Amino acid sequence: MSIQLNWEAAEPGVKRKIFPPGDSIMMMEVHFEKGAEGYEHSHPHEQLTYCLRGKFEFTIEGEKHIVGPGETIFIPGGAKHGAKALEAGAIIDTFTPLRNDLLK
Repeated sequence: MSIQLNWEAAEPGVKRKIFPPGDSIMMMEVHFEKGAEGYEHSHPHEQLTYCLRGKFEFTIEGEKHIVGPGETIFIPGGAKHGAKALEAGAIIDTFTPLRNDLLK
């Protein structure tokens, strides 16, 4: 399996870099321009997101949460979720099991 180690475009104003995964866990860094959105979606994987910098509004199953530097948010598998950058910023997303849909 080859892994994307370069930055790639996700949604408009959003780019990501996927790191080499373990056997059942993976991580990626995601950068957002101010106002950019990670569109609402769901996947069966559990997700833990850590905010490196900036401020984000996450919506999980219709409930809004504000996350800033040094804070984390947990997204259960199957939950409909999305994010909007209230400021330019960066997050680290961790998934288990592997998101094979993101691994190339």
